[in-house]
Amino acid sequence: MSSGIHHVTGITADVQANVDFYVGFLGLKLVKRTGGFADAEQLHLVYGDRLGSPGSLLTFLVWEAAGRGRTGIGQVSEVALAVPPVSLGDWITRALAAGIPLEGPSREFGEPVLRLKDPDGLIVKLVGVELATPASLPDAPTRLRGVTVLTDRAEETAGFLRRFGYRHGELVGLTRRMLSDTDVVDVREVSGFVPSVPGAGVPDHVAFRAGSADEVRAMRLSLEDYGPTEIHDRKYFLSLYVRDPAGILMEHATDGPGMTVDEAPDRLGETLFVPPGEADRAEDLKAMLPQFALPGEERLPARRLPFVHRFNRPDDPDGTAMVLLHGTGGDEADLMPIARRIAPRATLLGVRGRATEEGVNRWFRRFDALTFDQADIRGEAEAFSAFVEGAVSGYGLDPDRLVFLGYSNGANILAAVIQLYPGVVRRAVLLRGIQVLEDPPAADLSEASVLVVDGRDDPFARNAPAVASALKARGAHVDRRELPAGHELAAADAREAAEWIRRNLPGAFSAEAATP
Repeated sequence: MSSGIHHVTGITADVQANVDFYVGFLGLKLVKRTGGFADAEQLHLVYGDRLGSPGSLLTFLVWEAAGRGRTGIGQVSEVALAVPPVSLGDWITRALAAGIPLEGPSREFGEPVLRLKDPDGLIVKLVGVELATPASLPDAPTRLRGVTVLTDRAEETAGFLRRFGYRHGELVGLTRRMLSDTDVVDVREVSGFVPSVPGAGVPDHVAFRAGSADEVRAMRLSLEDYGPTEIHDRKYFLSLYVRDPAGILMEHATDGPGMTVDEAPDRLGETLFVPPGEADRAEDLKAMLPQFALPGEERLPARRLPFVHRFNRPDDPDGTAMVLLHGTGGDEADLMPIARRIAPRATLLGVRGRATEEGVNRWFRRFDALTFDQADIRGEAEAFSAFVEGAVSGYGLDPDRLVFLGYSNGANILAAVIQLYPGVVRRAVLLRGIQVLEDPPAADLSEASVLVVDGRDDPFARNAPAVASALKARGAHVDRRELPAGHELAAADAREAAEWIRRNLPGAFSAEAATP
């Protein structure tokens, strides 16, 4: 039976900062970038040694702009990486120079330890111990040394780890060290402590090595009377998920097929893959998943602006940018697939509304389905106009080649911005929008060109003409289309938007933009 840790999976709220830390600072290799197998709209990054060997792997689910998790009972709390003992002084110097929080060095179980924090607050311990890896990298940790888990059922957690090939080691205070042939799991008793909460900076799970699919199946059979288990084919390994008696999520993962199954060893991590079952929407997913730059690659400057936002840049941008405002329940990536079909060569800037209602994103508060908080609309419209100004100057966008696209709730706030702040939005596509602004000012909107696209069978259609009338009455150039559709978006929306934009922004987009 194989033993030891296969990988540890964490959560990050900032993909660029995560890459800069694990590749740029620690020197690990990005060996895989994929859409998540549990959620293909979630980016999953895998770091490791030069070949992505089991036992060297740290993986991260990207929850952009997510809240910080809480480390507590039922969770991995620390990840330990092995480095040569003589290198710890160099790591201290590097951490101080990079402004990375650190503690130590100290000694734990007789080993020198330096504690760092990654950009999300995850504790990464560098442990001075000689451990080999099949494909080491210069000036980088060699492999995983271990993890620390927090439990209020320490003896049961330790006993459960024996299933994965671990044996009892030394007990120091409230921490029991469990040993495999290659690494350790430190089981820390924390009775009375708070339970963990998922989020950025908190590991999701630890996976232990299985030599074959038969070992995974045997493990499942051994757990028949224990509780629920799940087996999943993750393309790069077959794995079983189970929770220990304290609720810690653990995985049993095969060593193969491995990270080189779809990329040559010298090209690992270069291609963005989507799960095999999502191949029919691969292009949509590639538009939605967050982009990043490896150290040394060209990148956009990071700007702190009043709205969460995300860029998607094509390989051959034409200088046009589309600013996207999602509907109720969407986020900054929600409209990127349809926007990419409208404009294959445009840079996309998706923006997330700041209001929430029953846990979903919105652009402003409402009192009921058709009664809206006017003060909140005006406040958010002001903030969005400031966001546009900051994005144009901070990212070097050309205001003469900006097009705004809003859907439903996003179209509603976009229409309000046009009326309250003339000149901020010169070209806009409003999909399924209504007029939510009461008593709009008597502004001159002659600089604005707007396409309004309504659905004939939309339950809100009776309120739709008001927004076009309000804009036109104040001098805006308005084209209105009614499609044989409901409130949901249809292929015809992309065709109408692409055609209108080409007429109103000469030279924009390519001929293929009209293809749904």
